[in-house]
Amino acid sequence: MLLRSIRTAEHLRRRISASSVSAYLTSPSLLSRVSPTTESAPPSPNSRFYYSNPRNENRHTTASSSPVSSPWRISVRHMSRRRKAAKGSSAAAYSSAVDLAMDSVVKIFTVSTSPSYFLPWQNKSQRESMGSGFVISGRRIITNAHVVADHSFVLVRKHGSPIKHRAKVEAIGHECDLAVLVIDDSEVFWEGMNSLELGDIPLLREEVFVVGYPQGGDNISVTKGVVSRVEPTQYVHGATQLMAIQIDAAINPGNSGGPAIMGNRVAGVAFQNLAGGENIGYIIPTPVIKHFINGVEESGKYTGFCSMGVSCQPMENAQIRSIYQMSSEMTGVLISKINPLSDAHRILKKEDVILAFDGVPIGNDGTVPLRKKERITFDHMVSMKKPDETAMVKVLREGKKHEFSITLRPLQPLVPVHQFDQLPSYYIFAGFVFVPLTQPYLHEYGEDWYNTCPRRLCERALRDLPEKSNQQLVIISQVLMDDINTGFERLAELQVKKVNGVEVDNLRHLCQLIENCDTENLKLDLDDGRVLALKYQDARLATSLILKRHRIASAMSSDLLIEQNNPATELAASCSAAVV
Repeated sequence: MLLRSIRTAEHLRRRISASSVSAYLTSPSLLSRVSPTTESAPPSPNSRFYYSNPRNENRHTTASSSPVSSPWRISVRHMSRRRKAAKGSSAAAYSSAVDLAMDSVVKIFTVSTSPSYFLPWQNKSQRESMGSGFVISGRRIITNAHVVADHSFVLVRKHGSPIKHRAKVEAIGHECDLAVLVIDDSEVFWEGMNSLELGDIPLLREEVFVVGYPQGGDNISVTKGVVSRVEPTQYVHGATQLMAIQIDAAINPGNSGGPAIMGNRVAGVAFQNLAGGENIGYIIPTPVIKHFINGVEESGKYTGFCSMGVSCQPMENAQIRSIYQMSSEMTGVLISKINPLSDAHRILKKEDVILAFDGVPIGNDGTVPLRKKERITFDHMVSMKKPDETAMVKVLREGKKHEFSITLRPLQPLVPVHQFDQLPSYYIFAGFVFVPLTQPYLHEYGEDWYNTCPRRLCERALRDLPEKSNQQLVIISQVLMDDINTGFERLAELQVKKVNGVEVDNLRHLCQLIENCDTENLKLDLDDGRVLALKYQDARLATSLILKRHRIASAMSSDLLIEQNNPATELAASCSAAVV
């Protein structure tokens, strides 16, 4: 079963399975469907009556017999009163949720266009989708990032109105699947609208009401559910691990971005469900929402979620704890890998045992206390830190305790997990299409991309860590055939490691190395010891002809044309002129 984000019109082709989590994240196990537990039925009043007195168990009653007060009958009456009270309370909560929703929840209409990563100079066909959102303070609307991802046009309609208003995406966080919208013609839209307040994390078994505009109708919908669990969950849209709340309310396509209301406050934002499960939905809890909103308010843009940059393994085995000199009262996790770009890389060491984070002891399974009799992985504490905020980490190193202050910040993987709302980068020379390796590129191989894409690229995408800032894995995505590259067509999908003996850092660096080549021959060192060698001037002349033949407007993406005086700009201009 796969978690899926909810969106009408069509399912996103870039749906990410649990196996696609990037290397520096712990891959969650897939949730499985659990059959409900069958409880034995209580005895009937008759059987209870007959066996209430053992000495008279064979005595039959008659119509004239005195009525016997049955404990089961009394229990039934009490249960009936409790159920009526619960129904009354539930009805009142439902009425309150509906009243709040009428003037706060909106329907969102999105027109979006996604780029083609196999043909990065063009877009795919336009598509339309719908979702939900709700008003918060400051005349802003909260919705899911996947509702407005790759948007070109966004409209919002409030309940009971036939008018759609143009909206603008003010901030978007794809990791947490949240976005903030603002309305252009504000005064007309905001008349009669009320904002919702964010509440706390609901307790287990508490009721919530999911409000939104799911498929099956055009009007607002309210469904009821209870909280099943609170734990870190894979966010499908951003392929990250953050806290989420599982509920048993029906969350269907179109519900995405709508609030889950508890009492008179928002308990979370509906965002995904479990494919194949029955009424298993997930909402984004308020700590994640507040972290997103606070970051936008303080910096004016989405700031991301922090990471310590370490991979850890549990210390649940008594033998390994003994080997690493942990005393009986010590608990913690063992560091197995450290991201070279993290602050922890200069402080911590592999095989250090992390005992506590900000004074909170870490269990041998990597969890910390959340609430009474509830625990959560300590990654949640890390993710709730603000960028560049410090944390005190207590470690055990070679039998001695140490305490270090570590600066936390968002860390980017070597191979980006997503690239929404931006055009892919590319560079074409002599018919060779160079692109940085990204997971969206691998997703172009289909929903089963993990098994169908080149195995070497897949392994690097999921496991390799960056060694320097702005590092990219540059590959040849395809070869646009021409006389200049005949016989090299099998070099597609290989990584470019060096250009004329110089190690390639990223796509921009490769572009500069090729454009500034001052030798007669151009040599590229590839994976598996393969070599690509060309006559440089012949290759330059062939490039413009290849672009014209394939109707490609530019030899490189716009992000590589920032510096107007760069020689690469002159090449792109000449290539564009050749196409015209």
